[in-house]
Order: sequence, then C-alpha cells, then structure tokens
Amino acid sequence: WTVRDLVGHTSRSLITVSTYLKTTARREDVRSATDYYVQMHEYSASLGAAAIVERGRQAGRDLGADPAAAIDAMVPRVLAEIAAVDDPLIQVIGGLGIRLNSYLPTRTFELVVHGMDIARAVGIDVAPPADALADAAALAARIGVALGHGPAVLLALTGRTDLSSGFSVV
Repeated sequence: WTVRDLVGHTSRSLITVSTYLKTTARREDVRSATDYYVQMHEYSASLGAAAIVERGRQAGRDLGADPAAAIDAMVPRVLAEIAAVDDPLIQVIGGLGIRLNSYLPTRTFELVVHGMDIARAVGIDVAPPADALADAAALAARIGVALGHGPAVLLALTGRTDLSSGFSVV
C-alpha cells in the first residue's frame, strides 16, 4: 500500500456512507456492527484481498491532485447527509441491509484503524480520541468473540499470551 492508497481506502469510510444513504434495503440482514464484520469476513474472503486493495487504490486516485482538500470537503457533506436522515435501512456491500445507526460504528472503526495506519506509514505518532479508540477496541474484541477467537483475544489483552503473527479480526 502507498500512502495515497491508504488514504483512498480510508476515505471509503466516508464515501460509502454517502453512497449507501442513496439506497434502500428491503430487509435487515445485518443487526449490528459486529454482525457486519462477521458477514464481511466471509464476503471479503470470497472477494479476495486484491479487489479490496484495488478499490483503495482507485479511491486514492479519485481524490485527485489534493487528497487532503478532497477529504476536507467530503467530511462536512457526509455529516450533513447523516444529519438529514433518521435511521434508514440502507443497502451495503453484498446487497445486505443494515440500519444506518448499526453501519456508522463500522465507519468510525475503519477511520480509527486506518487513520493509525496512515500515521504509522508517514512516521508520526497519533493517538485517536480516547472515546473513538475505546469504541474501536471494544468492537474489535466483539468481532473476535463472534468469530470464535474470544479466549485468544482476552488472554492476549490481559498479557497471558501472544496472538499469532498476522492475526486479525477483520
């Protein structure tokens, strides 16, 4: 991943909200942010890592000559779109239906995680806001439990064991 690729991939946390707000799902297939990641875990495995990377690269290219300015313009627009609705049933990747209020925590999770990825890539030390970091860490733990890794995650978080190299809940 280049820094532009990472920024593009991260920007999809905003882009997808805007895009999905223009959709309506027929049924609620996904009940929570945790359930979203469980279902995406299976979907991503079938899609393949290369497709995910390419979407990030394309999103990076789509940000144009000044990615920071593009994102700065995107944030207030997406926030206004969110403020203009209640809790619609939207259609997300894979054609799945999810309530906006269940989907938004997945986007903040992605912003926290990939924001930290970007900071590491450019060599700066950034600590996300404590509440966002706590929410992201709690969601990661819930995903781990839902995927059957609860004991390993808890033991690692409490210093009793290490996770295997490359372990991920997403």
